[in-house]
Amino acid sequence: MDNAVIAREAHVAYLIGLGDDALILGQRLSEWCGHAPSVEVDLSLANLGLDLIGQGTLLLSHAAEIENGGRDADALAFHRDELDFRNCLLVEQPNGDFARTMARQFFFSTFQNLLYGALTASADSELAAIAAKAVKETEYHAGLAREWVIRLGDGTEESRRRMIDGLEWNWRFIDELFVNDAVDEAMIETGIGIDRAKLRAPFDLIVAQSLAEATLDLPAQHRSVTGGRQGKHSEHLGHLLAVMQHIPRSFPDARW
Repeated sequence: MDNAVIAREAHVAYLIGLGDDALILGQRLSEWCGHAPSVEVDLSLANLGLDLIGQGTLLLSHAAEIENGGRDADALAFHRDELDFRNCLLVEQPNGDFARTMARQFFFSTFQNLLYGALTASADSELAAIAAKAVKETEYHAGLAREWVIRLGDGTEESRRRMIDGLEWNWRFIDELFVNDAVDEAMIETGIGIDRAKLRAPFDLIVAQSLAEATLDLPAQHRSVTGGRQGKHSEHLGHLLAVMQHIPRSFPDARW
């Protein structure tokens, strides 16, 4: 296999990983529709989910164009199996209660906002344009989630307990966000991708400042859980995909 083919495959895999992160978390948030604590929160979570699915659609469409293999964003979203998804483990975790959902959103949106900010300088002009649009959305997502972390953490005894649980549950999946695999390394070399490890320091600073304002401590260190980028997922992703992919797979020739 020549170097051009290898580079193209790495480029496609990189975009799919970014797209899968957004798509899967968008699907998770959609599960809150009609079940959130209030109408206002229900609408907020639905809007966050739509933003993320929109980002996922743009990224997967771009990946399909570069791949040039006859697939489009819908094929990548609905006709891949669990082991083919490259999303991080954090986004596929169950919603749990509202506090756990907002803890997950705070961690991921804080990371994603830093990531997209860096990707606005990508050598891939289309990816840079997608990131420039998405960074405005993720800034709002991160701010909204941060407000809820503070509100619940510095609220009642019950809300504080639930937020501590949410932070503890999600913390084990954080390290994976900042690990560069072979695809990342290839994209860093071409100027298309960015070094995820460089995002850790600003991420930790934002988290520490936010939790201090919420009068909460940083979660205790857990053994890191990784593998999502390599298709090693938790049991939760398969259940999510069974719902998300049911209609397109049941009616593969349908046109909507």
